[in-house]
Amino acid sequence: MAEVLAIENLKFSYPDGQPALRGVSLSIHEGECVALIGPNGAGKSTLLLHLNGLLQSHCGVVRVLGQVVRKKSFKTVRRQIGMVFQNPDDQLFSPTVFDDVAFGPLNLGMKEAEVLCVVQQALRAVGMGGYEQRSPHHLSLGEKRRIAIATVLAMSPPLLVFDEPSSSLDPVGKWQLIKLLRGLPQTKLIVSHDLEMVQALCSRVMIMNKGLITADGDCHTVLQDYDLLVKNRLAIAADEKAGDGSIKDSLE
Repeated sequence: MAEVLAIENLKFSYPDGQPALRGVSLSIHEGECVALIGPNGAGKSTLLLHLNGLLQSHCGVVRVLGQVVRKKSFKTVRRQIGMVFQNPDDQLFSPTVFDDVAFGPLNLGMKEAEVLCVVQQALRAVGMGGYEQRSPHHLSLGEKRRIAIATVLAMSPPLLVFDEPSSSLDPVGKWQLIKLLRGLPQTKLIVSHDLEMVQALCSRVMIMNKGLITADGDCHTVLQDYDLLVKNRLAIAADEKAGDGSIKDSLE
C-alpha cells in the first residue's frame, strides 16, 4: 500500500521554550484507519497542526503522499488532507449548509454544475441530503459534525483527520458517527480520548505521551495492555482507584 503520511524525527518547541514534539516519527498507509491517543498535553494537537503547515518546524520532515509540507507546497498539501476539527462551529460559517459545503470546491474553480453535484454527493455521503438550504447554526451538534465532514469530503482528499470526533455527542449520536466513519473509504487518522470509539473503528493505535510516540500496534493488543495504558496516563493504576471495579476489566 502507498504511504499517505510520513513523519520523520519531528521536533517543535513553543516560543516559551516548552518542547511539544521531541522527535516524532510515524507512517500511515493507504486504507488504514489509525487512532492517535494520549493524555492531555501529549502533543497531539501540535502534531496535527504540522500536517497542513499551520505550524512549521525546522527540525524533522512531514510528507503527505510524498510531498514535503512546506510553504511552497501548502496549497497542494491542504487539498490532500481533510481536517475535521473538534468544534464544528470552527468550520461552519456560511448562512446555509450548501454554501459551507460548496466553499472549498468554488475556491478550486469548479463550474457551477460540478459544484452542485459535488455538494449533493458529499451531503448524501454523511446522511444529510436535503439539508442544503438549512442554516448550519440551527442544527444539532451531531448534524453540524456531519456537515463539517461533508465540507471536507467535497474536496475529495485521500486523507481524513479527525480531532476528537465524538466529543460532546450523546451515545446515540456517537454510534451514528461511528457508522458514518466506518463507511468512508479514505485513509483516516483519528485523534481521540474515546477508547470505545477507537476500538470500534481502528485497526491500529499509536500512543503519544510527552511529545513522543510511545507505542504503535494492533488496536486490540495496545488497548488490552493495562500497564501500558497506566504508564501513559490512559488508565488509572489499581492502587489509585476509588471504589470497586476495574478499568482493566472494562477494557476487555
